[in-house]
Amino acid sequence: MALYLLYESASGYGLFLAHGIDEIGQNTEAVRNSVTDLNRFGKVVKLAAFNPFESALDALNQQNAVSEGQMTDELRNFLELSLPKVKEGKKAKFSLGVVDPKIGSHIQEETKIPCQSNEFVSELIRGVRLHFDRFIDNLKPGDLEKAQLGLGHSYSRAKVKFNVNREDNMVIQAIFLLDTLDKDVNTFSMRIREWYSWHFPELVKIVNDNYLYAKLAKFIEDKSELSEDKLEGLIEILGDEDKAKEVLEAAKASMGQDLSPVDLINVKMFAQRVMELAEYRKKLFDYLATKMGDIAPNLAALIGEVVGARLISHAGSLTNLAKCPSSTLQILGAEKALFRALKTKGNTPKYGLIFHSSFIGRASAKNKGRMARYLANKCSIASRIDCFSESSTTSFGDKLREQVEERLDFYDKGVAPRKNIDVMKAAMETAANQEMDVDKETEQSTKKSKKKKSKDNDEAKADDKENAATNGDAEPKSGKKKKKRALEEESTPAENGKENGLNAENGTEKKKKKSKDVEMEDVAAVSEGKKKKKKKSAE
Repeated sequence: MALYLLYESASGYGLFLAHGIDEIGQNTEAVRNSVTDLNRFGKVVKLAAFNPFESALDALNQQNAVSEGQMTDELRNFLELSLPKVKEGKKAKFSLGVVDPKIGSHIQEETKIPCQSNEFVSELIRGVRLHFDRFIDNLKPGDLEKAQLGLGHSYSRAKVKFNVNREDNMVIQAIFLLDTLDKDVNTFSMRIREWYSWHFPELVKIVNDNYLYAKLAKFIEDKSELSEDKLEGLIEILGDEDKAKEVLEAAKASMGQDLSPVDLINVKMFAQRVMELAEYRKKLFDYLATKMGDIAPNLAALIGEVVGARLISHAGSLTNLAKCPSSTLQILGAEKALFRALKTKGNTPKYGLIFHSSFIGRASAKNKGRMARYLANKCSIASRIDCFSESSTTSFGDKLREQVEERLDFYDKGVAPRKNIDVMKAAMETAANQEMDVDKETEQSTKKSKKKKSKDNDEAKADDKENAATNGDAEPKSGKKKKKRALEEESTPAENGKENGLNAENGTEKKKKKSKDVEMEDVAAVSEGKKKKKKKSAE
């Protein structure tokens, strides 16, 4: 039986025919020794066909398909054209050797070509990989290395699936930083308590909150200077007048030692740092809540922002979490306990990170496992909706949370919960109504923006007309208006001539009137002068 070898190189698909298999006797050691010698290996393996890739993108697509165990259309056409044809109802007199058994099984299912994958075939393909550049005639030295390097970079980039716009990475980093800040704030708060207790030991029993303790340590500084004047400041910090008075009384009868001004300055600076860390932790939690509302709103509405973010970070991404079945999601975070139980044949864990949800705590001891299983089921549904839905809405998460509440009542009081179909129908109706409202708001906003633009354009046109009228440049700007005006002028030349004649006659008449008026004025002036002379002579 003839043996063909399929080799997927960076430059294309290669099909090789192995001769003399019976002489070798399918001995793996013999093949391994003969692989390095091209003269011996070239007598056994020869090139049957070669199909180069069209471009680097085509090579990447083919490599991705091969790595996932899928046969592409190009590979299928290449095999069907290059391999001997098998008549219907008869067995093939050859077999195809492949490295990956997954793609071999897929090829055999689709094309009925018998495939095999074993150590003997892998050693032969290793020799093909070693001497591949010798088998291809038109391959220049260095071309294969460049193709391998480029394909390796592009394949690694695609495998890592690096996406700049992937927002769940921000959630993963934020929840890691939040957990680190919780540990650091608690450690620093214990340190400020121990440090300031040497000076004011009674304050630890009065104030239990770490943030308030750091704030008071910064405000009080030296306990000997604490008086009634600072009572209002203490009330503002503590929010309780009785506690503020208790702090004042404790400061008067305190048994702590006195600290130097330098020590008090260092305590004050450290308290300020602890306060800043606590305030930043609050801001980071708000940021995480807003991010979870954007990325996984249904999961956040169902189980909370922190637990949902921990599930996403532990799974690696929201897509990985959506791919997990509910049984995996239930024990996510309890892998050590699971493998220890499997190794010792003990009881497997009932819950992992889901245990931090309030639903598990509210359930009774005998119902915690049931509640964890039911909650994991709803969390998997919510994560898939968030991952694959186009519109972000919390309607499904709210309805799933109502279902979990009903299940708690069923375990405690025996109240029958609603059916899942009815709940999902109601959630879809609410989601559709929300989309309608959003569409209406967007339409109204677009209409308002269009109206504003039209008003602005009208005002701009009016201003342009006014400016043109004042400057005497009321010429039309567009070419179409100029053409229309030229046509009008050409079509009415006679009218313009008549109008010019009338204007000329009117101008001559006006000039005559003006000359007559001037003459009358001169006559009147002469007569008035003669009268004045007569009066003077009479006197």
